[in-house]
Amino acid sequence: MKVGGTIRVPGDKSISHRALMLAALADGASRIRDILPSADVHSTARVLGALGVPVPPLSTDVTIAGRGARSLTAPAADLDCGNSGTTTRLLAGLAAALPFTSRFVGDASLSRRPMRRIADPLRAMGAIVDVTPPDGLPMTVRGGHLHSIEWRSETASAQVKSAILLAGLTAGVGVTVHEPARSRDHTERMLAALGVDVETRGASVRLAPADHLAPLRMRVPADPSSAAFLCALAALAHEGELVLEDVCLNPTRTGFYAALARMGANLTLDEAEPQGGEPVGTVVARASPLTAIALGRDDVPSMIDELPLIACVAARAAGITSIRGAEELRVKESDRIATVVSNLRALGANADELPDGMCIEGSTRPLRGRVTTRGDHRIAMAFGVLRALPGNAIDIDDTACVAVSYPGFWDDLARAVVS
Repeated sequence: MKVGGTIRVPGDKSISHRALMLAALADGASRIRDILPSADVHSTARVLGALGVPVPPLSTDVTIAGRGARSLTAPAADLDCGNSGTTTRLLAGLAAALPFTSRFVGDASLSRRPMRRIADPLRAMGAIVDVTPPDGLPMTVRGGHLHSIEWRSETASAQVKSAILLAGLTAGVGVTVHEPARSRDHTERMLAALGVDVETRGASVRLAPADHLAPLRMRVPADPSSAAFLCALAALAHEGELVLEDVCLNPTRTGFYAALARMGANLTLDEAEPQGGEPVGTVVARASPLTAIALGRDDVPSMIDELPLIACVAARAAGITSIRGAEELRVKESDRIATVVSNLRALGANADELPDGMCIEGSTRPLRGRVTTRGDHRIAMAFGVLRALPGNAIDIDDTACVAVSYPGFWDDLARAVVS
């Protein structure tokens, strides 16, 4: 199999969510180009509309009329977040500073995801937050006057950190968040680009009280998590190279590329002009023989969404790859440790489940069988890469679930294969 061509994957999902939220809080009209029109980002747009900030249909060029943080209005019904944890957790932080009650709901998968991790710091700031036992949705946030906080998170989570930062921003109070390791920093970068006093030191971030937020003008760079799947396909091919343009190269998001390079992949990351405070550049991935690696807790935060993909790549790398310190995978859209391991075994690969990760033995034998995605977009795409390789015969039970993050994935995957 040969790969070739140049592809720009869709806009980054994490940045698209935050761009909509900050545009809603800004004083004046914000213009956002190349936003990701995925199901999750539509969830954020829908919830913002319910809070009184109409968002036009998501297109390549969107203008949002922000009216300031305190202008949002009480929702007339439940806030339906669909499958989006980012929508729920970040907007719960925003809602905690507003003088009304918001009730967050979602689909069956999202309703099982842990919410106490954001409820606890928001309660400590003065909000009243009720989470459905044992730890999920529906979640009711009764907002009001918040006070400043210095919070130490038990896990490195950009969603928890961002919820606290947005609560502080909306309430006009200072907040500090300490994490055990540095998580994604898109929120901090965008706030700083808009003139907010944000200071980052190692795995800690401090936000000073802000009176207002300037309108946003940005082009959303291509999503490195989406680009990772095509990069993996190129590395696993027999020959050729694939050029991925305009990719966000934020160092908190490039762990996958570093791990793939450690496995022996021939990769080039060329940084260009930054966009919206984010480093952006071109990734070139070439067909390469791969070998096993060991990933530990320090590796996980910068590649948490790509770990199922690394596991699938490991099924074609020489040796045994181990992933540890990744228990966070158990509370994603599915239990991604159990789901990845059971599917690899169903295809004939050797894989073992660990409490905090997995071990995968690589081989060259054909992989054949049916993949059960549990509606998880990352699972579908990771095994989609293996399905594209010659000799494998893999059936994926739910190919449509990729619309959550990458609606055109299957078309781009087919376009990357030239023979």
